[in-house]
Amino acid sequence: MLLMSAWVAQPYLSALWFSVSGPRTVTARGDLSQSELSTIELFKGASPSVVHVFAQASQQLSPFFDQRESAVQSGSGVIWDAAGHVITNNHVISGASRIGARLASGEFLTARVVGTAPNYDIAVLQLERPRSALRPIAIGRSADLKVGQAAFAIGNPYGLEQTLTTGIISALRRRLPTATAHEVRGVIQTDAAINPGNSGGPLLDSAGRLIGLNSAIISGSGASAGIGFAIPVDVVNRIATALIRDGHVPVPGIGIVAANENETARLGIDGIVILRTLPQSAAEKAGIEGVTASGVVEDVITAVNGEAIHSMSDLATKLEDAGIGAEVKLTVVRDGQPRSVDVTIGDISQARRE
Repeated sequence: MLLMSAWVAQPYLSALWFSVSGPRTVTARGDLSQSELSTIELFKGASPSVVHVFAQASQQLSPFFDQRESAVQSGSGVIWDAAGHVITNNHVISGASRIGARLASGEFLTARVVGTAPNYDIAVLQLERPRSALRPIAIGRSADLKVGQAAFAIGNPYGLEQTLTTGIISALRRRLPTATAHEVRGVIQTDAAINPGNSGGPLLDSAGRLIGLNSAIISGSGASAGIGFAIPVDVVNRIATALIRDGHVPVPGIGIVAANENETARLGIDGIVILRTLPQSAAEKAGIEGVTASGVVEDVITAVNGEAIHSMSDLATKLEDAGIGAEVKLTVVRDGQPRSVDVTIGDISQARRE
């Protein structure tokens, strides 16, 4: 009976004797580790250079309501210089009618587009009348990066501002397709968590220097799966300089409009089907012809300087390697018969803007 009574009373006695009646005493933790201190200092130094970019799409009439609705998409950006230029991804602001940015201080500013380079998914914005001093981000290099070194991403995933994630550089020299059938080469792969809203934000090295512009992820769910991509800073530096100086980036090309690659593959054609050539372009002057009014395919480009190409991305790479002003030899197939055509590469950026 005594044992049974003790067993029944035990929970009540424990609660009476061992319950804490006041706040717990804080256990001393000691100093932060050196790696923690370094990360804290990195964030403190770089975060004022990161902005939250908002882009309001052009208004469209809603099919469900008798009113006009407009979507607001958001991303990240980095302060490039003290004049208020901000670098972000082109896809963050593409199609926007109004653009704004919130600084790390909380100040909200309107912004205008200085120039875009869709081939590189880069855009430059100009902040309008900032009231506080701007802190440009420190610039590093991407040419000497090593797989395995630490990488840090700051951005606004899902609208959560000033978010820091960490990881390593997982791979180098990746290729990243853009919306213009062009591939950015030398892209950095990282496992630092990158989610929607991180686009346009910085990828930093352990010194807090910009080494890449976060741009894309591979994920089945749309959330971070540990495979993110950043445009290398050496490319960003070159493109941003041209956009700020000239408002555009020279684009090597020959002045063609190509058929959709899926449609080309469906027809069983290996190469670039020419839909049409641009007026006064190198392609037109060389006698290259597009699809006829009745839908008959005339010319298909299959090689550049003897090297086979299969897509517009392949062609763009070859033309970029050769450079504006260079002459290349195209292999063009018409009616099943290949012929060589010499064309001089021109700058088609003006034609695109028009």
